[in-house]
Amino acid sequence: MEDLRKRLLKIEDRIKYLVQIKEGNDWGHLSGLEEKYNHFSTSFYDFSEDEMGRGILDLEESLSFLEKRCEENLTPMEKVRIVRSPLRFSLKDILENVYEDYTELGGEDEANIDPSMVAAKANILRRVKNKTFTQQVMVIGQEKGHGEEYRNGGSVKPWGNEKALRFMLVAQTEGIPIHFYIFTPGSFPVEEYPGAAQQIARNLYVLSKLRVPTISVISEGGSGGAEAIGLTDLRLMFSHGYYSVISPEGAAAIEGKIRENEKVPKKLVVACAERLRITASDNLQLGTIDRIIEEPQLGARRDDFSFFRRLKFEVIRATDEAVLRTKSLRAFRAYAVRVNKAEGVDREQHHVDISWDLNQDEVRRLLALRAKKYRDLASEVYGGKPSPMAAFCQKTINRMARVVYGFHFNLIKGQKQVEMVVKDVSGEGSMLWNRLTSPFKSAYDFIGRKPKEKSVKLVTAEETSVIGGELVYGDTYTSPLANEDKTITCPNAAKNGCRDLWVPDLYGEFCGVCENCGHHFPLEYEWYLKHLFDRDSIREFNSDISSQNPLSYQGLSSRLKKAADKTGRKSAIITFFARLRGVNLVVAMLYSDFRNGTVGAAEGEKFALACEVAKLQRKPLLFYVHTTAGIRIQEGTLGVVQMPKCTLSVREYIDSGGLYIVVYDNNSYAGPVASFLGCSPYQFAIRSSRIGFAGYRVIRETTGQDIPPDYHSARNALKRGHIQGIWDRREFRGNLYRALLTMGGRKLYYKRR
Repeated sequence: MEDLRKRLLKIEDRIKYLVQIKEGNDWGHLSGLEEKYNHFSTSFYDFSEDEMGRGILDLEESLSFLEKRCEENLTPMEKVRIVRSPLRFSLKDILENVYEDYTELGGEDEANIDPSMVAAKANILRRVKNKTFTQQVMVIGQEKGHGEEYRNGGSVKPWGNEKALRFMLVAQTEGIPIHFYIFTPGSFPVEEYPGAAQQIARNLYVLSKLRVPTISVISEGGSGGAEAIGLTDLRLMFSHGYYSVISPEGAAAIEGKIRENEKVPKKLVVACAERLRITASDNLQLGTIDRIIEEPQLGARRDDFSFFRRLKFEVIRATDEAVLRTKSLRAFRAYAVRVNKAEGVDREQHHVDISWDLNQDEVRRLLALRAKKYRDLASEVYGGKPSPMAAFCQKTINRMARVVYGFHFNLIKGQKQVEMVVKDVSGEGSMLWNRLTSPFKSAYDFIGRKPKEKSVKLVTAEETSVIGGELVYGDTYTSPLANEDKTITCPNAAKNGCRDLWVPDLYGEFCGVCENCGHHFPLEYEWYLKHLFDRDSIREFNSDISSQNPLSYQGLSSRLKKAADKTGRKSAIITFFARLRGVNLVVAMLYSDFRNGTVGAAEGEKFALACEVAKLQRKPLLFYVHTTAGIRIQEGTLGVVQMPKCTLSVREYIDSGGLYIVVYDNNSYAGPVASFLGCSPYQFAIRSSRIGFAGYRVIRETTGQDIPPDYHSARNALKRGHIQGIWDRREFRGNLYRALLTMGGRKLYYKRR
């Protein structure tokens, strides 16, 4: 009878699991099975052993039939529920069943610096022809746990992502691969140092050039929280997992314009889960992952030991592939990959022992392959691509330009070196001449005839600041906001006693700035185009690249057309060449008028191209953020992969010696700040701007806490160390010019020494 009792308890778990997946017992005949189970459970000892055995067998067969039907027709939202089930395996289960032994780093459980992020040094065993080989790896990932509240459901706080970064660097120092496991609904949205957005940006920046093989495996991949440890050489995904730009509930709240404290309609949540293309098969088709790891029916659970054996084989195979791609012995590489991919291969026998150590040449190939992988992501899902002939011509021009610019730069560099040698020699010669002639000069001075002093003209800071001529605000462009004959009240009037402002003055002579307190009212992006750069110096490029609707998301095409008609532009980013007081630079600008400055595949591609142009021509790169509301959710993971793609592009530019400056204005939030903006070593903000990872509503709903009105203010961002300075709009031009003169290395053309 004891075995029958265990089988009955197992049936209870299976019924509860189905009820959770279907959100109720009104599907199939679940309610009838529940009644039968309750009857057998409450009257267990009223039946004979044979009667109970037949009844339990009947229940098991009925459940197996329902489970098979459920598996065949799983919806995206049901897969989300599978991933969120407390019965699903966690990272700790993987550590205990896939790796031979491990040591957790940074504290354990609730004593950890952030229990939702786990880092562990582990050994993994490979069997080759009845021999075992032990290889070390670093395992890093989110830990959801099985109901432990202190793990925060895998929602990692900024210091948890910082811990992950710390042990990535340890693995790099030790030269061992890293296995990342992604189990997160998203990062915990707080700005306290090191800051949610800024820390994800730091992680991505380091991951882009980490000098060891990296593998990531996705179970639940929620937006920026997933990307914090997701920029890897191979990205695998469990067959019943999901990977998304935002949770289905979050997307439904945005799409339905649901007010705070209002309930999101269930049908809309289900619809958004389908529209976002979040399943493993969807992501494989979109190219945002490399391979799917198959799970058993209705998803693997913590006691599925055969699944863990499969997972062990898959992560070893993936690490082998990442390493073998870097090897120079192509025949060996092809042989090993062919063996590992062979049908019917023993899941525990890997047949080939492959060293995971890389030499310097192999590391260079590893980084080059990683850069190419992410540069090519979502490269076919935007409009305005050049024809094959035009693309060929552009590549030819780029090759010629690389030679010309390289020769020009080396010539200037050589001239500078010659000038330095001449200067040094002249200095040494002058010192020798002075020593030889000093007795005669002393005698000459003693007689009384002293040489005349040379007059030296000192150049003041004010005179230096007008190099190239100054623009007078309003002489070439007047904000349309200045056309209303009325007054408005400064929001700080009650606190600072500001007088009412006459609109023509405010948006004309005052540049949208309160005279008394310095509060900055928003201005349209055209104002900056006309007043920040030298007159008639702007030359736009790649303007034909256009935002599209790659997922055929309902309603997006009409919204994009409306934005294009409104702005006369095809995407939310403008890339152009410009001059600032004679200094040539490349500029990217996200602006609010086109879908609130959201980033999708087209915007990411334009920025990546801007990085390549700036690198080729050795010009400084400015990213002015007029406004950005984050990643465009309607593009799904094709949007969210712009975070690693653009970060890697800008890392390539910075590593080549470029100067990358970011200036925030108005509202700057979410994915861009958590990646290719937040990774800049030089970040500034226009006064009165707001910078952060998530808005007030998301923070309140996630943390359960109210935040002060100035939580995202530029002042607080400066205090937290997320930006390096706050600029007045009226001094933007002068401050940027001084930054160009004082920042950056010697690999830029305009640098004189």
